[in-house]
Amino acid sequence: MARRRHPHPIEHSILITATLCLLAVGAVMVFSASSSRSLLSGQGDGTSFMVRYVAYGTVGFALMQLIARRGLDLVLRATQPLLLASFVCLVLVKTPLGVSVNGATRWLGAGPLVFQPSELMKLALVLYAAKLLAERPKVLARPQFLMPLGLVAGSAVLLIASQPDLGTALVICFTLAAMLVAAGMPIRWLGTAAGGGAMLVFLFAMAEPYRRDRLMSFMDPWAHAGNEGFQAVQGQIALGSGGLFGRGIGQSQQKNLFLPEAHTDFILAIIGEELGVVGIFGILFLYGLVAYAGLRVAKNARGTYAKLLAAGITSLFLSQAMLNVFTVLGLAPLTGVPLPFISYGSTNLIVLLLGMGILLNVAAGGNVKLRAVPDVAGSRSNGSARTSTDDPHRRRRDSGARRAGAGGRRRAAG
Repeated sequence: MARRRHPHPIEHSILITATLCLLAVGAVMVFSASSSRSLLSGQGDGTSFMVRYVAYGTVGFALMQLIARRGLDLVLRATQPLLLASFVCLVLVKTPLGVSVNGATRWLGAGPLVFQPSELMKLALVLYAAKLLAERPKVLARPQFLMPLGLVAGSAVLLIASQPDLGTALVICFTLAAMLVAAGMPIRWLGTAAGGGAMLVFLFAMAEPYRRDRLMSFMDPWAHAGNEGFQAVQGQIALGSGGLFGRGIGQSQQKNLFLPEAHTDFILAIIGEELGVVGIFGILFLYGLVAYAGLRVAKNARGTYAKLLAAGITSLFLSQAMLNVFTVLGLAPLTGVPLPFISYGSTNLIVLLLGMGILLNVAAGGNVKLRAVPDVAGSRSNGSARTSTDDPHRRRRDSGARRAGAGGRRRAAG
């Protein structure tokens, strides 16, 4: 008799629905935000960015379905190769192979076939941190035990920030901080690290004149509306002119070469202008669904590794979304972070859909059993590595067997 398949939990359906809705909104808004620019600059009939967004989204969605069905064993095996490849690509960006756009060198490739290695690094670090924290359950006993994660993540953040891409570096820091909290890191340690990190970010921002000017323009963008504050001011104009219900889809005025990067970093401003406050709240509601379902998946996941994966990927989505929203609303300095699943961007879209595939796999009950690495202090059991206790059913079976054996000995002694 064929085994009956169990239906997926409600969190799985919520994640799929929210992702499809965000992709649909992205296709419509990328077309709306980019069509005028393409036509006015003579770059085709206005559909080029939308067609490429749909193509990248199709590839990403296919990979998402593949990862969602293959299991976490594939993810675990790919962690170290993906991390190594990401580091190699970040170094290659510093060579003549790197592609510069608007004064930043963040891409590799040629022509339309370019990708952004920092996007790969975001996902690779989440996978690496989940594996490390699951294999070393007592790594949070002392701060120095986190040195391997600190060295790897710190090196990646420095490479990304030097491109310069401070926004992606901040997203990585926020995501890893959330994973450490989920793993049980004391809040006082995290507060100390956050204070030190904030000081480093401030010094980094003040080190270069253009970053210093950008920070000053954030304080009062209207006083710098003709130079560093131009994009922020144009974004605020777009949001303010949208009102409650917006001008209507396709009716934005700011996208007509007024608002830079209207189809990428500032696409939320076009959404606000065309769909109004209602449209922005609709987008936030969809991200809220992703947050609710993702955190529920992390809570109900089977095993430490799956829990940390779900928590990390959900935090990655939310950190990037909130940083973009705060930037467009004028609550944070300009960072160049795209809006997840909506902004145009090939690497970002495909990587985020890969992450969603991993989250869907965990939601469907995916798990992989890791072998716990001996503690850094050197404590070993019989000279061998201990088996991970990610399987609660096995723990119950073993403890039950020991209790039964002990009872048998008592009866024999009586």
